[in-house]
Amino acid sequence: MKSSKSHVQSKAYSLPELKFENQSLPSFAGLVILQKLFAAINLKQHLQRCFTHLNSGKIFDRATIFLPLVVPLILGYRELQDSRYYRDDPLVKRLLGLKQLPDVATLSRALKQASVQSVKHLRTLLRELVFDRLQALCPARITLDFDGSVQSTMRKAEGAAVGFNKKKKGA
Repeated sequence: MKSSKSHVQSKAYSLPELKFENQSLPSFAGLVILQKLFAAINLKQHLQRCFTHLNSGKIFDRATIFLPLVVPLILGYRELQDSRYYRDDPLVKRLLGLKQLPDVATLSRALKQASVQSVKHLRTLLRELVFDRLQALCPARITLDFDGSVQSTMRKAEGAAVGFNKKKKGA
């Protein structure tokens, strides 16, 4: 079923009031905190500027497509197909500013249409957000932790760093 832009998008400006008492909360009630964070850093507006060079006129603009890719990672989901677990949650929809979440096919098509320029803009935005936050916090010390993962090249070692595997020589 084809949807219109007004049928899909919604506005959520105010935060719901939380009271710490016995009440039935949805599974992802903690997303209220992220709604405040996203509003404070103007995330959606920043994302819209990253994707202004791409064609518009779609029901889901590129910024609206990008957020449903980030929120599941925060919730602990790693695959697009996992959207079936949170598709009907009202707080997920509220955080994203949508009445209806894009389906997996829509997300896949949008990812396929991503250009090198949009990825470059997105990386720049994320770097700026991190640097702005670091300047605001002004920490006395910053620790960078780089964990390396070993991946086998299966004897196709062109451009790979040299390693040694005692159990599988040459791998």
